[in-house]
Amino acid sequence: MSFIEPMELDQIEDAELRDLVLRSEELGVPGGQFARIIARKPEQAKATLSVMLMKFTEGNIDHRLKEIIRIQLARFAEDSHSAALRSNKAKDMGVTEAEIDAGSGDYEDSEHFTEAEKVALRYADQMFLDSAKVDAAFYDELKKHYSEPEIMELGAFIAVFHAAHMVMRSFGAPAPTAH
Repeated sequence: MSFIEPMELDQIEDAELRDLVLRSEELGVPGGQFARIIARKPEQAKATLSVMLMKFTEGNIDHRLKEIIRIQLARFAEDSHSAALRSNKAKDMGVTEAEIDAGSGDYEDSEHFTEAEKVALRYADQMFLDSAKVDAAFYDELKKHYSEPEIMELGAFIAVFHAAHMVMRSFGAPAPTAH
């Protein structure tokens, strides 16, 4: 049980917000529980969910990598709820639990990832574990693999999802049960 209970869909009167909640559930991420909890503040929920859904479904960064980074961040934040979620698109792409675990573990030595993906995972890792390491030299390394717009895409994705995971952890939301 969360400290703040998720709203039932029929309690959400704003049609746009209800559609965003349904889309969150349909995609599997950020998931219905998060969307239904933040729905208690409709204007902020609409903005938050719109940004999260756009960051997760659009852009040039591969969805597989975004999914692995998202779970890495959820695990760093100790958000068991979000760490247990898997996006339907990632499932359809065949993202494996071994890849996910490698992304949250010793990704530097993993054969699951390209050098570019390792740099992106390191970016997510360092943004929140040791941000002093995200310096000019680090950005030079990122620029070897990603364009500046892609670096902005990664950075914003990392910031948005890490923040959501911290909030979800603070809500005390339990991990979803398998169906």
